[in-house]
Amino acid sequence: MKEEGPLLEALTHRLAECPADFLAEPRIGKSGAVHAEAVVSDLLRDLGGASLTPAQAAVFQSKDARKDRNRLSLVLIGCWLLHDEWFRKEQRFAAQAHSFLSEGLTELAALVPAPQFASDADRREELVRLCLRQLGLRPGGESESQALDRLTTLNTAERQRVIRAAREAEERARAIREAMAKKAAEEAADKWTRE
Repeated sequence: MKEEGPLLEALTHRLAECPADFLAEPRIGKSGAVHAEAVVSDLLRDLGGASLTPAQAAVFQSKDARKDRNRLSLVLIGCWLLHDEWFRKEQRFAAQAHSFLSEGLTELAALVPAPQFASDADRREELVRLCLRQLGLRPGGESESQALDRLTTLNTAERQRVIRAAREAEERARAIREAMAKKAAEEAADKWTRE
């Protein structure tokens, strides 16, 4: 995130105007309309890279709608975001974009319905910040610490990890309290038996 990228507001505005074609159902098996692998391949070429190989394209194809529909929908929204003129003009982000689309959205897609990344202001900002971080950029006009702090605040996956850790800590504390209460009861019973 050392390099300054485009303005956050421009990219969040772009997501808010995501066209219906990018919000349509991804092709999974014989259903759906949009072939995500074709959209990704076109994007990578427009960003200065090569088209997807058949092996790379397989990551963006699926036969299991329950498992992959939301992820592929989010990939399509990510493609719309990355097709912004700022990225296309640079002609150097194809590899990072491929990594972001193939690996960087999986955890997020498991937590949040894809359409929210076009309709909800916080989710739009989260997606833009995650994308920029993957590209090694920070939003224009922000320092590294500002960009990192704001991403940490919005990061759904990180928030879920914190909640999970807090629940686990509470469970450990509860188990310790129960063990201490049991031990105290046993000691009291021993003392009563001796008297």
